[in-house]
Amino acid sequence: QVQLVESGGGLVQPGGSLRLSCAASGFTFNTAAMTWFRQTPGRLRELVAAITETGGITNYMDSVRGRFTISRDNDKNTVDLEMNSLKPEDTAVYYCSVLMRSNRFWGQGTQVTVSS
Repeated sequence: QVQLVESGGGLVQPGGSLRLSCAASGFTFNTAAMTWFRQTPGRLRELVAAITETGGITNYMDSVRGRFTISRDNDKNTVDLEMNSLKPEDTAVYYCSVLMRSNRFWGQGTQVTVSS
């Protein structure tokens, strides 16, 4: 079965950096586009970044473009999210996700808190 396991969240000061990682299993990783979402209490889950199967194309939500970088390693079946210049408004639970055969699968999420 599809499994996505995120790691790397934590508490960081404004302006700091964190790197999230998602380990994927249960599907052919190099045939799937991968995404990172985030969610704060009372708000809908929002798409943060996406990367195509080969990593050749990436896309970002406007508020993180230029600060976040999504990447993948198809040999290790991982997708990472490098987050720089973090702001308090980046505080959220971050989820790794994949859409497979019209079903969206989610990891358990990892908390990122940006605070001084």
